[in-house]
Amino acid sequence: MKIWFCLLVVLSSIGNVAAQMGSSVSFEKVISLKQVGSPLISPDGKSIVYSVTSTDWASNNYDTELWLSHNGAAPQPLTRTAKGSSTSARITPDSKFVSFLADRGEKNQLYIIPVTGGEALQVSKDEDGVGSYEWSPDGKRLAYTKAEADSKVEKTTKDRFGAFFIEGEDFKRSHLWLLNFHYDSISLAGQLPCYAVKKDSLPSSSTPAVHLQDCVKLPMARKITSGDFTVTNFQWSPDGKTIAFNRQPNPLINSSLRSDIVTINVDTKEMKTLVSNPTGDFFTRWSPDGKAFVYSSSLNDSTTYYFKNNRLFIYDTQTAKSREISQAIDENKNVLDWNKNGIYLVALEKTRQMVFEVDPKTGKSKALNLGLDLVANVAFSKNTDLVAVSGRNHADLGEIYTGKLNRSLKKLTNTTEQIKGWNTPTNEVITWQSTDGASIDGVLLKPRNYDAAKKYPLLIVIHGGPTAIDLPDPTPSYVYPMLQWVEKGALVLRVNYRGSAGYGEKFRSLNVRNLGVGDMWDVMSGVEYLAKKNMIDTTKMGSMGWSQGGYISAFLTTNTNRFKAISVGAGISNWVTYYVNTDVTPFTRQYLQATPWSDMDIYLKTSPMTNINKASTPTLIQHGEFDKRVPLPNAYELYRGLQDRGVPSRLIIYKGFGHGINKPKERLAATWHNWQWFNHYVFGEKEPTLPIE
Repeated sequence: MKIWFCLLVVLSSIGNVAAQMGSSVSFEKVISLKQVGSPLISPDGKSIVYSVTSTDWASNNYDTELWLSHNGAAPQPLTRTAKGSSTSARITPDSKFVSFLADRGEKNQLYIIPVTGGEALQVSKDEDGVGSYEWSPDGKRLAYTKAEADSKVEKTTKDRFGAFFIEGEDFKRSHLWLLNFHYDSISLAGQLPCYAVKKDSLPSSSTPAVHLQDCVKLPMARKITSGDFTVTNFQWSPDGKTIAFNRQPNPLINSSLRSDIVTINVDTKEMKTLVSNPTGDFFTRWSPDGKAFVYSSSLNDSTTYYFKNNRLFIYDTQTAKSREISQAIDENKNVLDWNKNGIYLVALEKTRQMVFEVDPKTGKSKALNLGLDLVANVAFSKNTDLVAVSGRNHADLGEIYTGKLNRSLKKLTNTTEQIKGWNTPTNEVITWQSTDGASIDGVLLKPRNYDAAKKYPLLIVIHGGPTAIDLPDPTPSYVYPMLQWVEKGALVLRVNYRGSAGYGEKFRSLNVRNLGVGDMWDVMSGVEYLAKKNMIDTTKMGSMGWSQGGYISAFLTTNTNRFKAISVGAGISNWVTYYVNTDVTPFTRQYLQATPWSDMDIYLKTSPMTNINKASTPTLIQHGEFDKRVPLPNAYELYRGLQDRGVPSRLIIYKGFGHGINKPKERLAATWHNWQWFNHYVFGEKEPTLPIE
């Protein structure tokens, strides 16, 4: 059945190439590209595990499974969950097994499989399912989180009064549970029947009988935390006696502002609060000797942490004091590991992502050269100097590598082979001066047969965030067919506008109380830069983006008439509407430095709807039905304003989705909708219908 469906997709893709007018690579092929990531390496350095995510068109989903390379052999598939994914891989401390989570008909449960291959064995049988989990250092126990089940009162209330929720009170807290592990009990579980009473299964007492005590069941976990808080990130101490975790009042996103770092003795359940600043504190890694740990914190900053650098500290458990490290890295920092050689982290440097080694004693950092433009993750082997790395060079897709940090890495995968022979665009990082003199970078996509004597249509694609970044990429997409437009004969500019990550804290702060306004300066100055170089046809331009990129596109819709078409994906149209609806209200307060009730002028200055009467650009609006980050009223407000003005506009709601389009069929639909819209208004083509034949 799956083979036949795949054949249909291939045939459909061949037909769709023609429908995509001039492009040699179908949208389906781009959406179907496999991705690798989440590398792990065993303590003995002999096994490397990583994830492979592929597109399952039949179930309209993305499937993640685990692959393994053992003793240097070529990687082989390790897991296969029929109706779902195999995720959250870990390698047991003895290096013998890979554990993972999967829903194989009994909610999300924990499984193990030998590194030499074979069938997976079920480890947990929790009626509520397993959340995140970690092995104890000796491999004899596991700790995991799970959400609380409905109480008897909650069930009775629902039975009598139906379904409703109270804002700010609709959540399920998660707590820590402890599960004992012994391989023999796992392998023998279920091989003999278990009865409710101790009684022989045969009537004759002279015949050997099976008793209740002979049966083996999967071990049952016991709860070790309880109370009016939720457990998020956690890690065992190196001696296996305690667990450090983040404690916050509830799982709602804004509750992280009140996160503290707590330790619990797993046997006595005694808890100690170690770090409790006025704002969020987040545990990351224990030191190898268990006498310290590294954590991030914004200390007492509750008004600027959305755009300021995160700060890293080392907490000494003996002195109960903290000291800051890595202040010289002017970017957000993600800690990877703390081992005998130091603390390792990754951080952006413009359009590269680097690995840094930090000396725990001095707190000073030095950049390491791994030979890659973008290092996504590094996994360290506990007992060897080997590592497993995920990352890529700008012209390639993501790959998995192995080796040592101070030597050339060996590539284990070859996902870039998927695009061999594709007519991918060339990527060039360009720089220009914005209206206020700020230096702005952008990634310019050009056809391989680029002709400097020709002026090209220009399509601008704006990333979300704003603290995100666009990077050189051979197959950039999401719901914007950039590869196909470049092959069609256009230039695509991806602007790293003010506020983007990778350029330091000062740059990320440039759109504070200047959202939309400064962003438009950066986009339009990029247009002028290309126009002065005679590279673009300014009568054929379009702009689009999702989330913050959708907001900037909406701002362009109502504040300039330079574009022939615009697409607003999950964008903010009115900051007041956004503020009272979103699940991240601090975001608006921090960037605008006010509430609507304290400074309505800044909300009006930065809202697209303020200048709706100036709008004239044909605008496509795309939005998820259940978006909580940028709620749906933003889409309807912009649409109604454009409709009342008589501006050509279309609102498309993607059913069942939140802030992102995360299923392949709807992603394909959204891509087609953008392709149709811009081809009609920018390229002057008759608007095609969806290819359903």
